[in-house]
Amino acid sequence: MELVVLSGKGGTGKTTIATALSELANDVIRVDCDVDAANFHLFYKGKDIRKEDFIGGQKAYIDSKLCIKCGQCAEVCRFGAIENFQIDPFACEGCGACTFICPKKAINLEDDKAAEAYITDVKGDIISRADMEIGSDGSGKLISLLRKNAKEFSNESKITIVDGSPGIGCSVISSITGSNAVLIVTEPTKSGLEDLKRVVSLCEHFGILTMVCINKFDINEKITYEIENFIKNKSLSIVGKIPYDDIVMKSINELKPITYYKESKANKAINKMWINIKNIIF
Repeated sequence: MELVVLSGKGGTGKTTIATALSELANDVIRVDCDVDAANFHLFYKGKDIRKEDFIGGQKAYIDSKLCIKCGQCAEVCRFGAIENFQIDPFACEGCGACTFICPKKAINLEDDKAAEAYITDVKGDIISRADMEIGSDGSGKLISLLRKNAKEFSNESKITIVDGSPGIGCSVISSITGSNAVLIVTEPTKSGLEDLKRVVSLCEHFGILTMVCINKFDINEKITYEIENFIKNKSLSIVGKIPYDDIVMKSINELKPITYYKESKANKAINKMWINIKNIIF
């Protein structure tokens, strides 16, 4: 069973909830697919047991000894990556046009390391995660690798909790492809509702079981009502309504899952939500 936690944008409480659910689940595998802002592992004192380089693509490099400074490479580059006979690696897209046009074959494409992928041991469970290189962006290929690495440790008794990327882009599509269920975390704001509609539409397209959680539902009950009506019309399930709780910020500052704070209103609501989720997916 693989449950992906998504949100229409960052800052809705997605990681807080994903972390809490991974604490409530027994025998769990954690995957941090929010690779542009990976922070799942920060809540745990784990030990890295495996590391591998992820090659995201290729970049062009000029051999100054062979270059005759004819400028043809700069003329053909559509990304403006070549200036003063040097290539800006952050602008280069690795298309290879410059390598074909160069009369002296002074330009070559070389593998570009975009990230390091890790398997981190946490009290007998694992987190599959990545550290991005400066200037790199999260890709579907990297997320596919993280999910593939996690599957090496999975079995029928384990549940995989995936902290997905926000939005509806390539990284989100890669996060949910082949998963069993999605939990969308939204918040009662106008933008939150519109973002929710886009994520629901994406999940509908892929035919994935979709559940919804309204975080901080009590800060704007009017829009919470609008969200509930939208979900009802879509014949989806609202599995949780989490109240605003100052203790959540305390848990983030102290880098501890919210489940560690037994007096927390949010913790109690997430516990109830986990029961609802289990009744649906198992």
